[in-house]
Amino acid sequence: MRNLRNADELTDEATSHSAKPQSAGQAAGYSHSAWLSKYASQVGYSLFFLIGLLLPGLALAESVGNITHLGGVIRATRDDGTSRILSVKSEVREGDTLRTEKNTYARIKFVDGGEVVLRPQTVFKVDAYSYQPILTPEHHDNILFSLLKGGLRAVTGLLGKRNPDAFRMNTATATIGIRGTHFGALLCNNDCTNFPTVSGQPLGNGLYTDTASGKTLISNAAGFIEVPAGSFSYTPDFKTAPKLVPPSEGVQVTMPPAISDNKGNGSGMGASDSNTCAVE
Repeated sequence: MRNLRNADELTDEATSHSAKPQSAGQAAGYSHSAWLSKYASQVGYSLFFLIGLLLPGLALAESVGNITHLGGVIRATRDDGTSRILSVKSEVREGDTLRTEKNTYARIKFVDGGEVVLRPQTVFKVDAYSYQPILTPEHHDNILFSLLKGGLRAVTGLLGKRNPDAFRMNTATATIGIRGTHFGALLCNNDCTNFPTVSGQPLGNGLYTDTASGKTLISNAAGFIEVPAGSFSYTPDFKTAPKLVPPSEGVQVTMPPAISDNKGNGSGMGASDSNTCAVE
């Protein structure tokens, strides 16, 4: 019977303890709610601290340039489908797909000093952009753009001068490389019928380029050419090799003075030439 009484006593003692559990906070003299509040505050401070460390790095990694000149409406779409309307001084970020609406011209200045001017109804993507003013062993220069529709003028910046092989611009018919270059590009896909030409005939589908300074390198699966300053190229499709064309058959992409002029700082972008077909 003594053993049974001891068991009963142990059971009562266990029941008494289970009815009044103590947390670590209560053992230290805190009420249950006060202990939870203190714990939540510590977790919250830790999260805010970590976010504060991470956000500046993320912001710097995403912003690669700004809109400096704008006439009309331009939208930027992220890979996740989110979209925003840009204005002068708006940031352009790595991964953005930029779309200019009808009658819209937009000029972008990138962090390495390079510039791109987009003409109306152009679709242009910043696929990748990796640049540091001062090179480090861990850094690799890389600029990858895509001209998906429409036309542009581009002037390469510091990255293109120190590491020209790190710059590429993809199109549906060919890839454009550079050697310290100012160039224009127009991609036609049944949407260039209204552009004036020297011959009076509408422009055929394909990629047209003009090189104002430096040299462009046009390549696809069928071939490769160099386009020196003052020269023009045409690539009808990805399976046909790029070729040089005479100025009378060349297409020069030009821009309105309000977009192309630098207001006394530089020579501007996209002056027209009466001996070629100027597309504005």
